[in-house]
Amino acid sequence: MNGSGGRRVSANLALSLDGRYHGPGGPGDFGMFLPYVATDVARDQLTRVWEGATTAVLGRGNAEGFLGYWPSVADDESADPRDRGYAKWLVGVEKVVLSTTLTSAPWDHARVVNAPAAEVVTTLRAKGEGDILVNSSPSVIKPLLAADLIDRLCLMVVPEIAGGGPRLFEDGLPGTRWSLTHQESGKLGESALVYDRVR
Repeated sequence: MNGSGGRRVSANLALSLDGRYHGPGGPGDFGMFLPYVATDVARDQLTRVWEGATTAVLGRGNAEGFLGYWPSVADDESADPRDRGYAKWLVGVEKVVLSTTLTSAPWDHARVVNAPAAEVVTTLRAKGEGDILVNSSPSVIKPLLAADLIDRLCLMVVPEIAGGGPRLFEDGLPGTRWSLTHQESGKLGESALVYDRVR
């Protein structure tokens, strides 16, 4: 659990060596991550991230992308068991989708909320059990970092420099201290890192 009481808030994101979560070509510029997403290190990290989480918080763009792809994996018996495990979790878990444009959620076990991320997560944290996972949604993770509401930061760092695109850690964040609780590197040079907020 986190040091401030309530449920733990975890965030998961892949980053380039220069700290970017997509390249200079815009939100669809993910080429630098593709060689690494199916490695054992990446799949084990994803399993580590969702186990214990009972609520997923997603931005609208990620919700549309994930929920357009993963449900078919849940039923694919030839898929890697770790991928199927995540897919089944994502389909069945409570999902909170942050959006200013959607009025209803077209997915099972999902609801749309039009409110600031920090406000939504503070409310979720105060009730229920299990971790709250913000999975690969920088539009949600960044305001939570700014509000110091993230208790666990799970990063996949790939050995490529994007050279452009937005960064996760921008100037102006509050100074915080973190403890490295897991570290693993793969054959391609990718690193799975888990940091817990020291409070």
